[in-house]
Amino acid sequence: MLQEASVYGFFRTILIILLVYYGIKILSRFFAPYLVRYMSKKVQQKFEGQFQQQQNQRQTQQKEGETVIDKMPENNSASNKKVGEYIDYEEID
Repeated sequence: MLQEASVYGFFRTILIILLVYYGIKILSRFFAPYLVRYMSKKVQQKFEGQFQQQQNQRQTQQKEGETVIDKMPENNSASNKKVGEYIDYEEID
C-alpha cells in the first residue's frame, strides 16, 4: 500500500532529528574531555614506546666509548671558491 505524507508525520520527523542532534551535542559536552584525554594518553604511550625501541636499538648498535657520526659533511670546495666579487671601498668622514 502506498501511504501519503502528512503534516503530522513531517513535524514528527523534524522533531526526532532535532532531539537526536541536541542529544548528541549535550552528551558530547560530557564525554568529549574524557575521550580526548584517553586518546592523548594512547598517543603518548605510542611515542614513548617508539622512543624506547629506538634507544634500545642505538644502545645495542653502539659500543661504550665509540664515536658515531650520523652524517658526513659534504665537500663543496667548488662553491667555496666562488664567493662573489670583492669591492674595495673607502670610508668617508
